Amino acid sequence: MPQPLLLSIAGLLGLVVGSFLNVVIHRVPDDRSLIRPGSHCPHCGAAIRNRHNVPVLGWLVLRGRCADCAAPISVRYPLVEALTAVLFVAVTARFGLSWDLPAYLYLAAIAVALTMIDLDRYRLPDAIVWPSYYVAIALLVPAAVLTDSGGAILRGFAAAAVMWLLFVGIRLFGPMGWGDIKLAPLLGFYLGWLGWDAVAVGAFAAFLLGGLVGAALMATRAATLKSRIPFGPAMLAGAFVAVFAAAPVADWYLDLLTVHVA
Repeated sequence: MPQPLLLSIAGLLGLVVGSFLNVVIHRVPDDRSLIRPGSHCPHCGAAIRNRHNVPVLGWLVLRGRCADCAAPISVRYPLVEALTAVLFVAVTARFGLSWDLPAYLYLAAIAVALTMIDLDRYRLPDAIVWPSYYVAIALLVPAAVLTDSGGAILRGFAAAAVMWLLFVGIRLFGPMGWGDIKLAPLLGFYLGWLGWDAVAVGAFAAFLLGGLVGAALMATRAATLKSRIPFGPAMLAGAFVAVFAAAPVADWYLDLLTVHVA
């Protein structure tokens, strides 16, 4: 399949998935059904018309307001859809039309949902995290068999164990949420599939990004040392830094060490 066509399909799929993720973000933390009731205005309860449910375009046509009561519709809805589409295109460009592509598209989707929920609720819902382990295994184990990548899947399980031990160890000596601990092995499994350099870069990037965000919030007095700052988004962002740039980052660091040793 030509690359432009493949990326276009990925982008359109991302928009559709992003629209569904808006429902997940809104309902899963409250243990509400994802099916019933259908999409509706939270202010007046009016059902969203199909023509207004088109990702991004629907919000633009309505100019960010409900068609029935004119209440404002958060700009976050089209942003989630657009972000998911961008991630789907980037992941597809990274992996191409391969057996492991569906697994990393799924990771991109839950990364968007978990990030938004953690920012809103300081939670990483079990309803998303635990099933994701089964999905990851169901997608990557067949990929390993079909591509003769048994070593990659074993490395994934080993990396999951390493990440779990790392985060549990941090929990013993400092603040670390149980939601973050439950998410860590899942990310370790995905990164381990790619290589140990991805595991190292993903873990380091998570703590670096988390520290930078925390420092920025405190510098602007938006947070204090006692404030709760969700770490899940930093973990997920760090994982995708590793997905896209683990090899060059690892090579840069090794070159830096070599220069200092010399």
